[in-house]
Amino acid sequence: MDLFDIEIEPSKNILPKDGIVNYHGKLWNRQEANFYYEKLWNTIEWKNDQAIIFGKLIITKRKVAWYGESEFEYTYSNITKNALMWTPELLELKTMVEKETGETFNSCLLNLYHSGDEGMAWHSDGEKDLKKNGAIASLSFGAERKFAFKHKATKETVSILLEHGSLLVMKGTTQTNWLHRLPPTKQISQPRINLTFRTIVL
Repeated sequence: MDLFDIEIEPSKNILPKDGIVNYHGKLWNRQEANFYYEKLWNTIEWKNDQAIIFGKLIITKRKVAWYGESEFEYTYSNITKNALMWTPELLELKTMVEKETGETFNSCLLNLYHSGDEGMAWHSDGEKDLKKNGAIASLSFGAERKFAFKHKATKETVSILLEHGSLLVMKGTTQTNWLHRLPPTKQISQPRINLTFRTIVL
């Protein structure tokens, strides 16, 4: 099921069952979204992502960064990262997202996709460091990209187009019951910056 022309209702659950995903649409106008895109592009300490798969170190084209309110350790794909301290822009964005969602967050994983050739395979964010069933708030800046969910048992799918300056929130049992991915596409040549605000449990 593709949700590309839906009327935006932040309180509406776009998943049919077994989880909660709310799409809040654009939180900023184009000029404001462009401002944050440029700031994030130029001030974040981007590094190529790494993963250990079947004992082999893989370095991706996609770049990542990990920020938080303290030097949290966060492990995924068998690689441990230490959080950098918030930048002024990340704190502004975190405050906006918390006000919009009523949730609180203490960390943020950022992804930089240089073009549609770069994406993310099916996965769920179920790392032991994360708050169980905690909200994950995903901000998108730059190229509009399709984002997909797949139910782990039934295999049914839901897709939505994430707009420049928009917010998507995953919470409840979404990570337990659904996978999500960013499908690669040859039709998009522009970069996208994605911020996922999370809660690390100490």
